[in-house]
Amino acid sequence: MRKLVFFLGPAGAGKTTLAKALVRRRHAALFDMDTLSRPASEAIMTLSGLDPNDRDSDVYKIRCRDLGYRITMDAALENVDLGMNAFVIGPFTRELEDPVWPEKELLRIGASLRDVDVKAILVSLPGEEHYRERIRGRGLALDAWKLENWSDFSRSLAVREIRWKLPASSILSFDNAGPLSEEKLRQVERFIYGDESED
Repeated sequence: MRKLVFFLGPAGAGKTTLAKALVRRRHAALFDMDTLSRPASEAIMTLSGLDPNDRDSDVYKIRCRDLGYRITMDAALENVDLGMNAFVIGPFTRELEDPVWPEKELLRIGASLRDVDVKAILVSLPGEEHYRERIRGRGLALDAWKLENWSDFSRSLAVREIRWKLPASSILSFDNAGPLSEEKLRQVERFIYGDESED
C-alpha cells in the first residue's frame, strides 16, 4: 500500500534530519515545505518590501503560509497518485486541528485512507533550551527572527495533539533529543513499514 508519512513538529525538532535519514534507507519521495515554498515566499516577501527570510511574522502567515502548504501537498499527492511513498515535512499546526484533513487531501487524487497508509510522526525535544540550542547551532538566516524574538517564538514549541482520524498505531510521538542513533532510526522504520521487507 502507498504510504503518506508526515514528519511534524516545531522548528528545530529535527524533522528534516530524521526524514532524510529514513529516505536514504528506503528511497521514498521527500517533500520539505521549507524547500518547496522558499522561492515563492522569498519573492512575495521581497515584493512586499519585507525580509525575504521572514517565516514567522503575521504578514508571512497571511501572504505565504497557505500557499507553501498547498505547493507541498500538491507535489506529495501527485507522487502518491503515481504509486510512490511520500514523506512530507512541516509543522502543519493548523491542519492538525482538523480531524478529516488527511482524508480531504487524499480526495484530491481520488484516494482514501483505505488505499493510502497515512502515518504521522510528531517529532519533539524535551525542553525549550534544547530547541534554542538546535536552532542556534544550525545557523540559518530563516532562524534570525526566532532567536531575536524568542519569548514570542517559544510559544510555538508547545506539544500539539494530532486530531486526525487515524488509528493509534499510525501516530508516533518521537523524542529526538541526542544523536540520531541506529536504534532510533530502526524504531521509526518499524513504525512506518512494520514487518515489510525492504524493496
